[in-house]
Amino acid sequence: MSGDEREPAYDPKRVREEKSLGNVSDAHWSRKRKGLHEEELEFLRERSRAPGVAEGGADRNMYCMECHGVIPLQYDQRRPADRDRVEHCPHCGAELDANVRMMFNWVEMDQPHDSDAMAILPFAVGLVVILMLLFLGGYVLFG
Repeated sequence: MSGDEREPAYDPKRVREEKSLGNVSDAHWSRKRKGLHEEELEFLRERSRAPGVAEGGADRNMYCMECHGVIPLQYDQRRPADRDRVEHCPHCGAELDANVRMMFNWVEMDQPHDSDAMAILPFAVGLVVILMLLFLGGYVLFG
């Protein structure tokens, strides 16, 4: 098998031919995969050195987008975020966005944002004006 080919997840022929001795065998998955995914493992090791991790955090945590430090999560998802209250990371002092929270392996942006009515208003007014001009033109021509 060359370096580019991967071993199939389940091969019935190999299962019948190779006897499994559990985790004492050199064919065990934990030994076969040793050395793989080092970049991901190093990323997780680095995250475990982030500020606040040793203290354990709270029941549910979020993380600072700058220093990846642990911040206890305190919000009610059913209410809009309070944009007037500015919060800062207790570890690095970076300003925390009220609408965005970094969780362990995803980023939440589920807080309701402002209405888009003001962005649509110029188009709606233009549409009304065009319709009125068409109606008036039709009335003058065919009226």
